[in-house]
This record gives sequence, C-alpha cells and structure tokens, in this order.
Amino acid sequence: MKFTLEGSSNVNVIRSYSAEEIRIGERSIRSSCIVTAETLVADWPPGSVEEIEAPHLEVILELRPELVLFGTGARQRFAPAAIRSAFAARGIGTEAMDLGAACRTFNILVSEGRRVAAVLFLK
Repeated sequence: MKFTLEGSSNVNVIRSYSAEEIRIGERSIRSSCIVTAETLVADWPPGSVEEIEAPHLEVILELRPELVLFGTGARQRFAPAAIRSAFAARGIGTEAMDLGAACRTFNILVSEGRRVAAVLFLK
C-alpha cells in the first residue's frame, strides 16, 4: 500500500509497505528494521517478533522512545512476555499490530511529535 503524509523533510516517514518491502523516505528496506523520526536501523537481526531476545533491545532503548510499535507482518502477533515486561519496567509502552497498521500509526504519531519507535517485520 502506498500513502503520503506531509511533514518535515528531516523526519522519517513511511511512504509504502508490502510483504517484501518498506519504503522509508527514499530508502527501500527488505528486512526487519527499527525506525524513529530521526533514526533508521536497517537489517535488524530478528526476522520475526517471536525471535526478539533481550540483547536485541539495547538498540531500541538507546533511542529513548516513549512508545514502541511492533509491526508484525500480515497479522498481529505479540512480542514474548519477557520483552514486553522489559519495556514496561522502563516505563515504555508497547503496542502490537499488523505491519500496515503499525506503519500508519507510526506516521500519525511522528506527525504529532511523539517519541515513537516502530519495530517492523515483513514476516
């Protein structure tokens, strides 16, 4: 699906997504990634939400989000309980949704100036 959101050219905006690719600004991402308004971490190691482990969280925590969106491919799936608990212990909210919903929600929250990180999985 393609969509456009007006905004600052210095802010990462998700332009489109499919089962094979996520377009963030002018970049084409074909693997799991983490995106915030200012940062893009491409080729993030876990291939699916079920593969996230505690060491993978350091990259996300360094970004200091107030909310982490998990875009879990074609259907909604939840991160392991230990991962959700690790974020909750630090006062960071989490939401899990399918990839499309996560992309749309990310763009809205970024346009509102929220400190959000989207952790996006193609599968």
